[in-house]
Amino acid sequence: MSSTATPPEVDAGSGAGGPSGAELHWRSLEGLYASAPINALFTSRIAIPHEGAARIEFDIDESCYHAAGAAHGTVYFKMLDDAAFYAANTLVTDRFLLTTSFNLHFSRPVRKSRVIAEGRWISGRRRVLVAESRLLDADGEEIGRGTGTFMRSRIPLSTLDGYRA
Repeated sequence: MSSTATPPEVDAGSGAGGPSGAELHWRSLEGLYASAPINALFTSRIAIPHEGAARIEFDIDESCYHAAGAAHGTVYFKMLDDAAFYAANTLVTDRFLLTTSFNLHFSRPVRKSRVIAEGRWISGRRRVLVAESRLLDADGEEIGRGTGTFMRSRIPLSTLDGYRA
């Protein structure tokens, strides 16, 4: 795949006072996603619509295929993990989260397609957060799902180049 995570669009404001602190955090997380070097391998775009949710649109093409001509499982994992991770990190405004475990279920193979990864925070706010995610193909059919646990790292979000709070 040729590149590039698309940088987030900056909203001039939501309401009279401009973006809220939470919305600024979400836009900064979108910037963090776009800045990650791994995302240069994928044509993708993340959107964080509200607390506890993330949505990533990405394109599968032949560069992602295994020898039998469908998307390799690493692509499933990457997008499921990212969607769950960013959904969980909407609730943590000071630290980068780390994935401590992730369970993955493959439902169907996918070939050349636009795929959506939807992440949703499930539980936890203090030490460990749990989030789930699912992958949908261009027809809206589920092709995979996962559940991850995430913990706060010692890395302040404010020290990461892509995070613009």
